[in-house]
Amino acid sequence: MLTVNVSVFMPSILTIIGIPGLELVQCWIGIPFSLMYLIAVIGNTLILTIIKYENSLDKPMHFFLVLGSTDIALSTCILPKMLGIFWFHLSEIYFAACLLQMWLSHSFQAIESGVLLAMALDCCVAICDPLRHATIFSKLLTHIGIGVTLRAAILVAPCLVLIKCCLKHYRTTIISHSYCEHMALVKLAVEDIRVNKIYGLFVAFTILGFDIIFITSSYVQIFITVFQLPQKEAQLKAFNTCIAHICVFLQFYHLAFFSFFTHRFGSHIPPYVHILLSNLYLLVPPFLNSIVYGVKTKQIRDHVLKI
Repeated sequence: MLTVNVSVFMPSILTIIGIPGLELVQCWIGIPFSLMYLIAVIGNTLILTIIKYENSLDKPMHFFLVLGSTDIALSTCILPKMLGIFWFHLSEIYFAACLLQMWLSHSFQAIESGVLLAMALDCCVAICDPLRHATIFSKLLTHIGIGVTLRAAILVAPCLVLIKCCLKHYRTTIISHSYCEHMALVKLAVEDIRVNKIYGLFVAFTILGFDIIFITSSYVQIFITVFQLPQKEAQLKAFNTCIAHICVFLQFYHLAFFSFFTHRFGSHIPPYVHILLSNLYLLVPPFLNSIVYGVKTKQIRDHVLKI
């Protein structure tokens, strides 16, 4: 029996099918996704506007919320194209545009993780060494922002280079995903993709692993300090200062690691489950961040109620 191997050499256009197995209901799935996106954009824009124009909010913790504008950028680089697929069947995308979307989405995810780390350190210093808090973070704030952004851009960029330079032949041009995700694209290639997989793991553990270790260490130090406070009221006040960040931290990393590991090792999990969770990983943090920080941060909540 003759077997013919057909591959496509450096395709110029790819096709994103959306959510495999749920194509018939994608138009309905797009409705809650679009609502989450609208709430995320409006909520984060409102918070950023309040921070910008209210001098009383000119504190390091609130400047970290400005970095939360990555929430808007992250969801914006993914959702419009996704809704185009769900609602208008605009499934084609140029290969270069797909690589750009992949780089932007993974870079913004890495920046988001860095923002959570910076906010954990801010909270740790505010509780454990409050007298030096303003001095330390007024000097380091700009450097932290630049470092988080450069780390994301530099570490993610080689993923594009490896795809562009090493993967020339593709068994299909159809991406079984709702956006251009690294492994979803790499798995289309005919060539050996072990280097791509290894580097993807390296980036994930370098960024997420590093951040989660230091965030956990910060909160261990915070809890030790808080439990040493003599008054229960002081303990509750200290916990209330960090509760918003803890909520965001837990949901972000829970979805991140589940999405990451199921894509690489969860072959028994239906594809639509993984892809739905990948979408929620990108949409839920921007959606929840605006609500959690708007509700739990008293100064911001008071200004929102005045509007």
